[in-house]
Amino acid sequence: MTPSDRTGPPRPGHAAVATRAGESGALDLRGRRAARVRVGGVEVDALSEDDVVAWVARELEAGRGGRIVTPNVDICRAAAADLALNDLVCSAELVVPDGMPLVWAARLRGTPLPQRVTGADLIWSLSRCAARHGWPVYLLGGPPGVARGAAAELAGRCPGLNVCGAHSPPYGFDATAEGRERVLREVAGARPLLVFVGLGFPKQDRLIADLRHELPETWFLGCGAAIGFAAGALARAPGWMRRAGLEWAFRLAVEPGRLARRYLVDDLPYAARLLGGSLAARVRSQRRP
Repeated sequence: MTPSDRTGPPRPGHAAVATRAGESGALDLRGRRAARVRVGGVEVDALSEDDVVAWVARELEAGRGGRIVTPNVDICRAAAADLALNDLVCSAELVVPDGMPLVWAARLRGTPLPQRVTGADLIWSLSRCAARHGWPVYLLGGPPGVARGAAAELAGRCPGLNVCGAHSPPYGFDATAEGRERVLREVAGARPLLVFVGLGFPKQDRLIADLRHELPETWFLGCGAAIGFAAGALARAPGWMRRAGLEWAFRLAVEPGRLARRYLVDDLPYAARLLGGSLAARVRSQRRP
């Protein structure tokens, strides 16, 4: 049985509109259920960045929290090989594509997505929304000092933003129950309404799933390197490279030792199979009577 075959009630702390993989996905801006698009082995919501921000704002106003997952090729590859990881992705309230290959694959299948929606962009647009509404924000992740640096940058460029906490946990903090509980208590004690968690997949998403029980009215964004980008500790690719789907090449040039195997050995072949399979599926569907 695949994750898309399983259904069930939302877990404790989840909003009533929470969905499981294979169900109808997020609500659209008029409160209707919107169909999810299956691409890269996961179910993603056909929403733009503006749609995501508006949806989160509406849910926060209603006192409902949730999770945002932004799968890229690497996350899809991992989810394809592990049913538990697939379920971790697809059970989020919002799942949007951070990766142009996913957008291209959906287009090839004839089920286009509005745009690529990245954690690195959402950390800014959600912070601007939080500043307008007075919602407290917490940043968790990055090397020592990076979360505080990102908090300062966000507060400086989003006037009125209330950053209620910023913490870069030590490497391996989650290796012990005590270290993990310490981080959970610190975040929960700050009572944020928006939390940006940049610890990498799946560590950040598993931690977020636990925090949802402690903070059921809070929204969480698993944002990977976005905290480092916001702080200026990591350089982000120019806009034209991001639009062309070449951000991976820029990051590879900046961090070849860390990313060469991931991008060249693991992700590129998977992306090629994804695009080829999507094109083949479109051709088969067009040949059917």
